[in-house]
Amino acid sequence: MTQAANEVIPKDSPATELLETGVSPLTFYKSLADETRLLSLLLIATEQELCVCELMQALDESQPKISRHLAQLRKAGLLQDRRQGQWVFYRISQSLPQWMQQVLRDSLHNSQTYIAQSQQRLAQMGDRPTRNGKCC
Repeated sequence: MTQAANEVIPKDSPATELLETGVSPLTFYKSLADETRLLSLLLIATEQELCVCELMQALDESQPKISRHLAQLRKAGLLQDRRQGQWVFYRISQSLPQWMQQVLRDSLHNSQTYIAQSQQRLAQMGDRPTRNGKCC
């Protein structure tokens, strides 16, 4: 955070989180407003980590569409990725402000019926990529 921001914005202000994480409330809620992005976030939160092919199966969507939405979520600061061979795995960014993490947890808790069909399709997926090591 810049010196000028430190002088104008109190340390405990929500704006401080914005400056430190780079994720604005507007960007966060816009990301949740699209069904593909919302379902992707909720599924990733449930599974801890998913790759494009798993989300394609779960959401019954094409690779370009899933990849485009994941790129938007990564650019917005909501997701982090890691490469493992040919796979790219996505997880919820650990640098999200606490209130954003809580919104995602509450949304997941209250959306089990909404994501059930996607979870079922994911569970039926054969030949899921193997993860080496911990995801986080």
